Parts: sequence; C-alpha cells; structure tokens
Amino acid sequence: MARTQKDYLADLLADEVAAEAPVPAEPVVEAKAAPTPAPADPAPRLQRSRGTTLLGRESALARVASGEVRQVTQLLLDPARVRIWPGNARVYADLTEENVRELIDSIVAENGQKVPAVVRRVDGDPDHDYEVIAGTRRHFAISWLRAHSYPDMVFVAQVAQLDDEAAFRLADLENRARKDVSDLERARNYADALKAHYGNHLTRMAERLKLSKGWLSKMIKVAGIPDAILAAFASPADVQLKPAYPLAQALDDKTAARAIHAEARTLAREQAERRAAGLVAIGAADVIRRLMAAPSGAAAQGPICSFAVNGRAALSVLSANRQGVTIRLHAGSGADAEQLAQALRDALEQLERDGRGLQR
Repeated sequence: MARTQKDYLADLLADEVAAEAPVPAEPVVEAKAAPTPAPADPAPRLQRSRGTTLLGRESALARVASGEVRQVTQLLLDPARVRIWPGNARVYADLTEENVRELIDSIVAENGQKVPAVVRRVDGDPDHDYEVIAGTRRHFAISWLRAHSYPDMVFVAQVAQLDDEAAFRLADLENRARKDVSDLERARNYADALKAHYGNHLTRMAERLKLSKGWLSKMIKVAGIPDAILAAFASPADVQLKPAYPLAQALDDKTAARAIHAEARTLAREQAERRAAGLVAIGAADVIRRLMAAPSGAAAQGPICSFAVNGRAALSVLSANRQGVTIRLHAGSGADAEQLAQALRDALEQLERDGRGLQR
C-alpha cells in the first residue's frame, strides 16, 4: 500500500473508527529508567517498584482518558458469526480456494491470521454479531481453513464504529492496494455508492475519496456496461477501465448497441464451447476488438430496413445514430415523388418505434 494511502487510512481510522472494547485492567507504558545501584535492603526497592508501577498505571490511564492514546482491541471471532458487508467492491461469491490459495498458505505458515480485519457490530440479525468492512479475503481464508482440517482457526478483527459512507471509504482505500479487485468490481461499487452515499453528486464523491473527477466519471460509465455484454468475456475480471470505456461509449448509440449485443451473444457461445472443450478462452483484447468492430460489420451486411413500391425496392435506411439517419433512394423503382415521400414517412415512423428516431 502506498505511503499516502497508509496516511489516509490512519487518518480515517483516527477520526472515524472508534474501537468498541473495554479498557484493559493494566495499561502498560514502556519507559527506560536510568540505572541505579542495587540497594542494600530489598524492601525499599520493592516499595519504590510498587510506587513506580502505580504511577505508570495512573499515567497510562490519564493518557487514555485524554485521548492521547487510542486503544485498539482485537477480537478472536468465529467467522460463521460474521457476515460480509454488501457495500464492499469485492464479490465474495467469486472467491475460491484457488484465487485465495496464497493467503491460505500464508495463514497456515504463520500459525494464524496476523493482520486483523475491520468489522462493525450488527443489530437485529440472530445469525451474525458483526459484518466485515475490510478483510473479505481473510474471512474467506479462515472460513475455508476451519472447514478443512483447521477447526481452531479464528478470525482476528478490530471493531469499528462507522456509518455506511465511512465504511465505504475505508473499504475502498483497502481495495485500491489490491490487484485482485477488478476495475469492473470497483466501477460498480462506485456506481452504487454514488447513489447511496453521495446523492448522485460526482464532484462531492470525488472530493471525499480524493480521486480525479474525470477518472471517477469513466469508472461510473464502465459500470453501466450490461451483463449481456460482459458475458462475452471469459471473466468479468478481464474488463479493464481503459479499453472498456470506449465500449461503454459506443453502447450509447442504439444502432451500434444492437450490433454489439449480437456479437456479444456470439462470443458468449464461443467462450462456452471453448470452456467445454478445455480450450483457452478468447482474450479480453480480442473480445473488445470484435465488439467494437461489430457496428461497422452490421452496416456492411445490409440496411436497417427497406420499403418497396410496386414490389421493387424504393427506399432503404442504411444507418440511424445521433448524427442522423442515412437514407438511400433506389433508382429504377418506378416510384413517383409522393410514393417516395410516403416510404420516407413509413421509415421514420418505424425508426421511432424502434427507439432510433430523430427525436431521441
């Protein structure tokens, strides 16, 4: 995690995360005392030692009471009693033994979880006492280990008091340092948070997250790519911001979107066939290339619609997009001006019904 991110996380925890835990019976303050000669009589030394311990204890309690020292208590929890907060970008259902294997092995090698997760208490849920704000993979790893020969493994967590917006920022900060959180996961998480926490005010959200408004806008745009298009990829994790943003823009054109959807269905079938045959999936770059090329290919295949007069083609609609509608009037149709005008009116009415008219 970058230094600036560490600082931000520290500030966030200091300002908005209050540990919900009792004060330890004996706070300990470490201090180095100057060496003194051993007294001849051990009784005075014991008395002075007790006095020093008492003063140290009072000093530590005073520092805690003043807020100079913030106490953090780690709990050892049964992961079955801890649910996952849905506001996190990471999709828990996508975690598997395979993609969490490195963390699982690390926990076993270190004889337990060393980095605590951040959780908050929940009310009104008889099955759970806490929910994970940051540490989804750690929760999965401990749960998996308890089910596979390590029943004594415990989920180590720090309890925090957070509202949903602060929880979102904390989870987002952690996810920025994780390469295994895909751009699509983060984009959809941002899109949900924009509505839930920031009233659809992009500028406010960018300021709170300390992100570029332009970059955040692109992420929100990518979040809008339909699932039917995403099915063309071998995995949603393959959808990266830079190549996906032009695709999201292309989908704004309804004519282009129609062709892209058709190509996505073809790609999805091909991907399924490859998986069934044990073949390598079509790469994300090739998927993007084919999807982006689909609109021009559809235009080359033929017109959107045609209208005939006396059994002969008189008028065809070649394209319809935000720039306008392209019409071809066929020579040799035998249609007079009024018939062609009627064919044009029919064409415009059909485009309106299809949602591709001039008034969109």
